[in-house]
Amino acid sequence: MLTKGLQDRIDEWVRPEIRAIAAYHVPDAAGLIKLDAMENPYTWPEELRTEWLERLRSVDVNRYPHPQAPALRERLRESLGLGDGMELLLGNGSDELIQMIAMTLSGPGRCILSVEPGFVMYRMIALFAGMEYHGVPLRADDFGLDLPALLEAVERYEPAEGFLAYPNNPTGNLFDANEIEQVIQAAPGLVIVDEAYAPFTDHSFLDRLGRYDNLLVMRTLSKMGLAGLRLGLLAGPAPWIEQLDKTRLPYNINVLTQVSAEFALRHQGVFDQQTQAIRQSRETLFSALKALPGLTPFPSQANFILMRTPAGRADEIFAGLKEQGILVKKLHGSHPLLADTLRLTVGRPEENAALLAALRPTSRRF
Repeated sequence: MLTKGLQDRIDEWVRPEIRAIAAYHVPDAAGLIKLDAMENPYTWPEELRTEWLERLRSVDVNRYPHPQAPALRERLRESLGLGDGMELLLGNGSDELIQMIAMTLSGPGRCILSVEPGFVMYRMIALFAGMEYHGVPLRADDFGLDLPALLEAVERYEPAEGFLAYPNNPTGNLFDANEIEQVIQAAPGLVIVDEAYAPFTDHSFLDRLGRYDNLLVMRTLSKMGLAGLRLGLLAGPAPWIEQLDKTRLPYNINVLTQVSAEFALRHQGVFDQQTQAIRQSRETLFSALKALPGLTPFPSQANFILMRTPAGRADEIFAGLKEQGILVKKLHGSHPLLADTLRLTVGRPEENAALLAALRPTSRRF
């Protein structure tokens, strides 16, 4: 319990905008089928796990990790097919990369621009960095870019940085690539295309790097199946990466992550098989959801499906699923365009079957 003196001291020194928000909340999923966090539901094959653990036996944790992670960076360059003149910056997940970009470009009157609904950390990190944030609403009918409104916001606010997720979280759709290019061309500052869900689509902006001097592409290995390693990467022209690297904390990629991620990328085929299985399950789940009365799933190019429930029923359905041992993400109340929606991570076939079995009795009551 806070004493009055302690509360007064907090009120005096903690920024008001920080006091006004809650910390990022991660719900306890113990004992539940976890379909709320867009994770790869598949673990490593036992023979791969054994080989990995043997590799870790040679790792000394009494020394600091290599600050540049050269072996891992080279493996990532090869995996991405990164061209000459392009460099990589690694982060403790993509969240740290967003923070590094904000710290590098922040200043009086500068802002971050994105679209909404979108990834919540764009807004939160803008606040942390003392920058204004402007979110341009997506089209209500299909969650596409409202290009005239977005271009008008670019002209009005002259953002230091803009983020466009491709595919978008939490809606799962791909924005029109030509429209994204128009935004890049109009933007005075950086535009970061966030490809966190790249394993689940065949579309990317990596091949456009170097075509625009203000374009960077951000990815994470979390969705591929390495969420526990917390590794994100930012690709773009070397001069940009050189400047952004100055805000990277020393030794931000620990030695276990460096060794484990480099090892995993040597076995890319295993993870490609897993992501292909998730893609197939996504289509099966989408078709099954469409067949349930009262539920409206939206097409997705990610490893989750956004679903609209009947008006006023999202809270009830979310709670009912949890009572049956299934945890999904409730988005109702987070943004007007997400009214009555839940986000369902694509799980293993048996997990998706359990989800559908839990939804069917509810659907029949609509």
